Amino acid sequence: MQEKLDPFSLVADELSLLANRLRTMVVAEVPKLASAAEYFFKIGAEGKRFRPTVLLLMATAIDAPILRPLPDTTVDTLPMELRTRQQCVAEITEMIHVASLLHDDVLDDADTRRGVGSLNFVMGNKLAVLAGDFLLSRACVALASLKNTEVVSLLARVVEHLVTGETMQMTTTSEQRCSMEYYMQKTYYKTASLISNSCKAIALLAGQTAEVAMLAYDYGKNLGLAFQLIDDVLDFTGTSASLGKGSLSDISHGIITAPILFAIEEFPELRSIVDRGFDNPTNVDLALEYLGKSKGIERTRELATMHANLASAAIDSLPESDDENVLKSRRALLELTQRVITRTK
Repeated sequence: MQEKLDPFSLVADELSLLANRLRTMVVAEVPKLASAAEYFFKIGAEGKRFRPTVLLLMATAIDAPILRPLPDTTVDTLPMELRTRQQCVAEITEMIHVASLLHDDVLDDADTRRGVGSLNFVMGNKLAVLAGDFLLSRACVALASLKNTEVVSLLARVVEHLVTGETMQMTTTSEQRCSMEYYMQKTYYKTASLISNSCKAIALLAGQTAEVAMLAYDYGKNLGLAFQLIDDVLDFTGTSASLGKGSLSDISHGIITAPILFAIEEFPELRSIVDRGFDNPTNVDLALEYLGKSKGIERTRELATMHANLASAAIDSLPESDDENVLKSRRALLELTQRVITRTK
C-alpha cells in the first residue's frame, strides 16, 4: 500500500485559487449585500471546502487524454480551458451550497454556523434570505458562462432538489416521519443531489462517456448519503461514542433521523413517543433511552459504510489508467470515503 494520502493537500493550491475567485464573484454594488454574501467566503469561515475538494479530485480522476479534441481543432473554439471550466463547476457548487446554508439557517432559526454567528443571527433574516438569493443568481451567471445546456439543467435541478428536500422535512405526516424510505429520499435531495450532480457535471464537461459520468454521479451520491448518515450519528454522540453527547439539534427540532428510525424498527413503542413530538424534554430523554438499548447507532453506521463502499466501487470501476496523477486522485477519492465514516466532527 502506498503512503497515506491527504486528499485536501493534493488540491490545496487550486482550492486557494478557487477561494480567491469566489471572493471576487460575490462582490455586490450594495455594501450591505456584499458583506452578507461574502460572510462565509471570508478567510477562516470557509468551512472544510469538502465539495470543491471532491470535484477537483474527480476532474483529475476521470482524466482521459484520448477524449480530448485534436489540437488543430482548438484554435479559438474553446473559450475556457477544460480545467478552468471544471473549477467553475466547483465554484458554482460552493455558491449553491452556501446559499442553501443561509436559507436553511433562516428556516431553522439557527444562531451559529461553522463556529461563528449565523448570518441571520448577525444581520437578520431578511438580509440572509436576500444574500442566499444573490449567491444563487451569481451561480446562475457562472453556470451560463459554461455554455453547456446539459450541465445547466443538472445544476438547476439540484436547486429544485434542495428546495424539495427542505420542504419534505418541514411538511411530514406522522407516517412519513417514521419512514426510512422517505428519510433517504429527503436526504438525497438535501445533501447528496448537489455533490452527485456536480460530479456528473465535471465528467460531462470533460466529454466523458455516459458510463463514466454515471460512475462519477454514483460516487458523489453515495459519498453524500454516507456523509449525512454519519452526521445523524454525530448529532447524538458528538465526538464521543456515548449517547446524548451530541448537540441533539435534530431531535430537538423534531427532525427524525436514521438512528431513531432503526430504533423504532426494534422497539415499535418508541413510535408513540416520536408522534408526541419533542417539545417536552422528557420525550427526548425517553427516545434516547430507547436509542441506547437499540442497535440504531450501529445500524446507521453500517448503512453509512455500505454507501461509502458503493462510492469506492464506483471509483474502482473507472476505466483503467496508468497516469500517476489520475491514480493519485483516485486514491484520494477512496481515502475520502473512509474519512467520511471515521470522522468525529
